[in-house]
Amino acid sequence: MNMTKPASRPVNPRFSSGPCAKPPTFKLEKLNDAPLGRSHRAAIGKAKLLAAIERTRGILGVPADYLIAIVPASDTGAVEMAMWNLLGARKVEMLAWESFGSGWVTDAVKQLKLDAKVTTADYGQIVDFDAVDWDADVVMTWNGTTSGVRVPDSVEIPADREGLVIVDATSAAFAQDLPWDRLDVVTYSWQKVLGGEAAHGMLILSPRAVQRLENYAPSWPLPKIFRLTKGGKLIDGIFRGETINTPSMLCVEDYLFALDWAESVGGLEGLKARANANAQVLWDFCERTPWIENLAVTPEAWSNTSVCLKFTDDRIRDGAAFAKAVAKRLEAEGVAYDAAYYRDAPPGLRIWCGATVETSDVEALVPWIEWAFETEIAAQTQAA
Repeated sequence: MNMTKPASRPVNPRFSSGPCAKPPTFKLEKLNDAPLGRSHRAAIGKAKLLAAIERTRGILGVPADYLIAIVPASDTGAVEMAMWNLLGARKVEMLAWESFGSGWVTDAVKQLKLDAKVTTADYGQIVDFDAVDWDADVVMTWNGTTSGVRVPDSVEIPADREGLVIVDATSAAFAQDLPWDRLDVVTYSWQKVLGGEAAHGMLILSPRAVQRLENYAPSWPLPKIFRLTKGGKLIDGIFRGETINTPSMLCVEDYLFALDWAESVGGLEGLKARANANAQVLWDFCERTPWIENLAVTPEAWSNTSVCLKFTDDRIRDGAAFAKAVAKRLEAEGVAYDAAYYRDAPPGLRIWCGATVETSDVEALVPWIEWAFETEIAAQTQAA
């Protein structure tokens, strides 16, 4: 048992799964061009917001006929805006394999009171996509931030589906391929893979989703902050940067900086490569270490952003207490902040591996996880 502290440390110990680490080149002075104290309706504000939308389209490869909006309340606001506007026109199928997907189930069943089919999988597992009825409106997370499980590339959503596919992609966008022609609503927030600031969400709609908006009126009232249509017509200004409520121009500037950085590392392909390299360090660590495993069971479904790990050593008596103690040791040493598991997930660690994290920092973290594990095992044995 080696309890000697490692000699090197991560340069940036920020492994939080949201808000995530800023891009490596970030400095506050990079935001000096933010039009602070100016109206978002002024020409300069509109130009910044439209630039954020169009540059998002370019980097993510969003089709030209899809619409993109900046909306309030982060990814949660974007998902709920989609659900409140679009669901209820036909049967609904909710897919969930982690905390946030379960939250969307609650929205559909208890808030909107839809008679939805609910299909779930335990943490670390994923649902059987062969059993999904794609003629229903399907709502799911693409990457489970709290479970480390993502939709495998092998899943084929039918091109001739009748229903809409609504996807929460907040920890997938900019790190994983999204099959745009098979998705009708995609949402995410700036605070994940690009390390942007919180409170703003992105809502991306296919032509099929727009058609639904203009031909269907839900039976429930819509708060003003959710309304995308007026008189049965799309409020198209929302998709040109004329936001529903006042955005933070400082956050917009920060997002534009993050998009600059994304382009500097090779756009989407570069971002994916960085996330893959980061996650691979932890996957290799699990492969060679007998007391830790990837929470996600199937390799094809392993997330390359929110990598969730579980301890498997038989000597651990209280899994939750042990995992929290290990995370506390890592934070106290200043080598990993916010690395504990999500409160509703199985005990373990959750290490963010998105593109803004440097692979060298993940490599430097691994010996510290080994140290914290061995040190906590020794402390537990001594206390027994």
